Amino acid sequence: MVMENNYVLKLWRKVKSWPFGSRLMAMAIERQAPYFKTVAVKVLDIVPNRAEVLITKKRKVENHIGTVHVIAICNGLEFAMGTMAEASIPKHLRWIPKGMSLDYVAKADSDIRCVAKVNPDDWQPGDLYVEVIGYTASNIEAVRGTIKLWISEKPAKAA
Repeated sequence: MVMENNYVLKLWRKVKSWPFGSRLMAMAIERQAPYFKTVAVKVLDIVPNRAEVLITKKRKVENHIGTVHVIAICNGLEFAMGTMAEASIPKHLRWIPKGMSLDYVAKADSDIRCVAKVNPDDWQPGDLYVEVIGYTASNIEAVRGTIKLWISEKPAKAA
């Protein structure tokens, strides 16, 4: 069960209505994981067990044919997954990515909305498969797959 005092959800509730709040939230996450600055996402929504971010189609994320490079989409999907995981995981558990399996099913010829979601009952120790999908501006799936997480109990704190 997700606690109401989850730091990611609290921050998102605070900044989402601010001017540039979507980008500010992304910047706060990028501070913790600087590599994500390479795609400069905007956070669209964060709720327990689901997160959405947007990759704006700009030259810096395009490939040689002018579509959004699939590795940029992978980064956006991983950003959405990590944000969703931090906003959703029960306090006694921890997570780490273990693998990613994706299919590229259509041209990414526009901004890409990256969605990560999981069933709330799946937060158990062991492998957890998070569904991730990258949608075009026309709501067409461009990339679909899963990110596999390893879920484990947090170690007991020393007394």
